[in-house]
Amino acid sequence: MDSIMAQTLNEIVVDSPGRINLIGGHTDYNNGYVLPAAIDRKIAFRLKKNGSAQMCHIQSKGYGTPLRLNLQKVEKSSVEWENYLLGVIAGIQKLGHSLEGFDCEIESDLPIGSGLSSSAALECGLASGLNALFELGLSKLEIITLSRRAEHEFVGTKCGIMDQFSSVYGKSDHFIFLDCSNLHHTYVPASMGPYELLLLNTNISHQLSDGQYNSRQDECFEAVAQIQKQHPRITSLRDVDLDLLSSCKALLTDIQYQRALFIVQENQRVVDAAEALKSKDIEQLGSLLYACHEGLRDLYDISCPELNFLVDYAKEQNYVAGARMVGGGFGGCTIHLVHGDHMESYIKEISEAYKREFGIDLGAFPVRTSNGTTLRKLSDAAL
Repeated sequence: MDSIMAQTLNEIVVDSPGRINLIGGHTDYNNGYVLPAAIDRKIAFRLKKNGSAQMCHIQSKGYGTPLRLNLQKVEKSSVEWENYLLGVIAGIQKLGHSLEGFDCEIESDLPIGSGLSSSAALECGLASGLNALFELGLSKLEIITLSRRAEHEFVGTKCGIMDQFSSVYGKSDHFIFLDCSNLHHTYVPASMGPYELLLLNTNISHQLSDGQYNSRQDECFEAVAQIQKQHPRITSLRDVDLDLLSSCKALLTDIQYQRALFIVQENQRVVDAAEALKSKDIEQLGSLLYACHEGLRDLYDISCPELNFLVDYAKEQNYVAGARMVGGGFGGCTIHLVHGDHMESYIKEISEAYKREFGIDLGAFPVRTSNGTTLRKLSDAAL
């Protein structure tokens, strides 16, 4: 059975990783292709039964005030981070599974709001932990879908499925080539030597539930609705190619056309990037990353001056193969392909340049691909 389970225990520890998406910005909710990976930055959960029938206590070391709840009264909170967890608990109960009182301690080395999908790590980590603690028998796919539903219903962000899928199905030293229309996936070796992945955090935090993220979805869906008037077979932008989009341009507003054009072009870039990885063509891969950022900036309109500065700086360095913004947009991180011999000096130089330009400290951390959500042995469970 494809499930995340553990031997019968009263206490378990779960590691739930963040994720990067090498390329494939905003294609997931358009049923397109993405190329993500789980990373070696994670959220750790320690869960144990507390002997009560319905009282739960969740303490995050990132937040001072603990979450206390009654399992019979799981409702939305005014505190945003709590809703990711409450949505998971409500989702498990909605599936007909019974929970009992539990305590949970959470510790994270994922920067919140950085575009590394700390939200999916929260959701999938708690869902996996409760699945193991109470032996619910949830499959990986059930954990993924209920976690995404939590974000839709309790947080209000209409995310695609990529983040949760990556957090659960990640594989060390690999990217996931994922078809979001049917969840068919293959693993692509992350063989990029001598280049390494570097994430630069602008420390400009985005809030995706404020409507900007959802509005991009709406604009894409509106474009599909217009195209369907001439081509009823079209159900998503995944079904549209450049020729068809061009023939339907008159049906669309300028905004709808720009959003659709980016998605159509980006789907092809994901396919090309997977092939570049397989053939170890780092120059081609880097060019695709730069093209992705330009599309996100100019056609999808979700970048910001801080993100653009970091990508433009990268272009001036011959030891950086490519860079782009990652995540939902309006802040967060950029991802860079940096020659390993220059990693330390590049971090120093770009951090100084960013500080001069914006007066903000830049967060910088190299990352590696990792396995997805896993249970740890208690002997290794020190938080």
